[in-house]
Amino acid sequence: MTKNIMIVGVGGQGTLLTSRILGGITLEAGYDVKLSEVHGMAQRGGSVVTFVRYGEKVAEPIVEQGQADVLIAFEKLEALRYAHFLKEDGVLIINEQQIEPITVVMGAAEYPKNIVEDLEKVHTVYKMDAMEEAKKLGNSKVFNIIILGMAAKHMDFSKETWLKVIEKTVPPKTVEINKKAFLAGYEG
Repeated sequence: MTKNIMIVGVGGQGTLLTSRILGGITLEAGYDVKLSEVHGMAQRGGSVVTFVRYGEKVAEPIVEQGQADVLIAFEKLEALRYAHFLKEDGVLIINEQQIEPITVVMGAAEYPKNIVEDLEKVHTVYKMDAMEEAKKLGNSKVFNIIILGMAAKHMDFSKETWLKVIEKTVPPKTVEINKKAFLAGYEG
């Protein structure tokens, strides 16, 4: 049986590193894995979507609408934008950060209100202000690993395996802070 995971955010939020960790853990567990990255003006804060599919044998990397088992959203509006990809019994993990798109900054649009509350009416949602938690750890850049830790509770891999793959994937000088970040999300 194939599992489908999506990671969504905006450029610079660490979606690609997160997908590499997910790819690493699925390979470590002996699964066939396919990754696909979609960049939409990522350099300018645009949408970034990563698909991770794993199972006995995976033919293609793209997750279809209504097929994601887990949707990890690093920003609230991105959660709203991609929620239709979730399965009926899928899980939505949301970082409660708000990053205003250029249309909002320029006054051409309004940032939607009550995004998380509206999503909770339709989906199983787990949320956290991971940026705030990352600041408590002394490094705001690890918020994505905190959210990954939260999402890891809804996947079939041991905490020890996650920590091992994180150690092999992140830059050596950041191993300890990334492990702390993962545990903050996993145990939080």
